[in-house]
Amino acid sequence: MNRRHDFIERPTAEQFERELKRRTQERELHMALWSSARTLIVFAAVAVLISTLLIPVFQVQNTSMTPTLQNNDLVIFVTIGKIKTGDIIAFHYNNKVLIKRVIATSGELLNIDEDGMVYINEAPLKEPYITRFSLGECDLTLPVKIPERHYFVMGDNRQKSIDSRTREIGTIHSDYIVGKAIFRIWPLTKMKIF
Repeated sequence: MNRRHDFIERPTAEQFERELKRRTQERELHMALWSSARTLIVFAAVAVLISTLLIPVFQVQNTSMTPTLQNNDLVIFVTIGKIKTGDIIAFHYNNKVLIKRVIATSGELLNIDEDGMVYINEAPLKEPYITRFSLGECDLTLPVKIPERHYFVMGDNRQKSIDSRTREIGTIHSDYIVGKAIFRIWPLTKMKIF
């Protein structure tokens, strides 16, 4: 009886070394890819935390800050640093974030005449960012002394802005402030440092 034997060819030492080298390189590649993926995940998580806690970015949603900020502009804010008169801030109001300019700070006496000129401690406020003065919507009894840890804010488009001139919004407590504007990043043609 003839029996047919199937022989399995054994790899040579050279073939074995090549296969071992190929598998080692493959394992090292997988390890490098996994390490890179972990690094990217950690970096993305840190970037998200920084962007939401320290450097929030907001899109302007109306025209109350024109001509300084236009509808759909993207602006970077910072959550650190002292806020002073003239700064543009973002703050929480009725489940929204509003963007306005700080006009007066704690302890200051603010008055607005019927033409819309602002006076701080009886001295006229220099406002080169205003193109047209207006008293706008104002239901306050003026003058107003700004309470401790509060800010009086107004939009640069005084005719259209609803702001601290109304009792509805009033002065903004520092706890509601998200940050102050430092840089407009969009549109690219209008990038600006504040």
